[in-house]
Amino acid sequence: MIRVVAPSRLHFGLLNVPSGTVENELHFGGCGLMLDAPCVAVSVERAEAWSHEGPSGERALKYARQVTEEPRRVVVESCPPEHVGLGVGTSLGLAVAKAILPELSSIQLAQRIGRGERSGIGIHGFEHGGFIVDGGKREREISQLAGRYEFPAEWRVVLFLPQSSSSWHGEREREAFARKRTERAVRAIERMGPLLSAEIVPALQSARFERFGEAIHEYNRLAGLPFVEEQGGIYTGNATESIIDAIRSMGFPGAGQSSWGPAVFAFAEDSERADYLANVIRGRFAGLSSAQVVTASKTGARVM
Repeated sequence: MIRVVAPSRLHFGLLNVPSGTVENELHFGGCGLMLDAPCVAVSVERAEAWSHEGPSGERALKYARQVTEEPRRVVVESCPPEHVGLGVGTSLGLAVAKAILPELSSIQLAQRIGRGERSGIGIHGFEHGGFIVDGGKREREISQLAGRYEFPAEWRVVLFLPQSSSSWHGEREREAFARKRTERAVRAIERMGPLLSAEIVPALQSARFERFGEAIHEYNRLAGLPFVEEQGGIYTGNATESIIDAIRSMGFPGAGQSSWGPAVFAFAEDSERADYLANVIRGRFAGLSSAQVVTASKTGARVM
């Protein structure tokens, strides 16, 4: 039996939503952060017949069938909720595939299970952990790893999950990307690259908390503008937006929505400030399914 524990991921926003106006341009790209929790933990062993146990077990078994014809017993020990903005599909698929083919890289595994249609953050983060900069992709290739950076050890992430899930996946998500972008959305996208390279990465490297938080919030806000029509606003719903506003009103600048949401992230300078933020927001918003303080993943997935 092989056991794999994989991080979840925050996605701060796509860097280049395809516009169809520039030939041979790199599409998508962006930045994100891998988290130690909530994690995906799976165990896979040879068996006489295919079987699965645990949350998202049926999906996990489907991934196993994509990489081998020999029957396996797949046990999902832990798995965050799907379609909340934590990259569960990629983490789960790669964890199952890694347990069967541990010698392959995350890119090779992603190709086997059909992940990486757009973002490569979860794929590269599965292998490396840390803060990931995705350089974008052309056609069917996996997005390029443009940079991997350490996240300051004392900083914490506070993760909030409203009691709802996103419907922006599968065919509906593809339709959203196929729509023509407004001029306002195109201008927002043009601002994101310089913000990432000139503000976010330097602030992260020098551990300037306030500057990093403000830059991430602005980047995340700009990332939502191309999808205002689909989401009904910059964020995916009123609950998500209200939580973000409340976090920033308390003096925590780095807050936003991960991917399509509804997951909300916030950054704190240390564990004491993080606990304080989690407790206050938990008390203000009764509709939260969870509020937890987590750390960034430094190493990516672990194979045992």
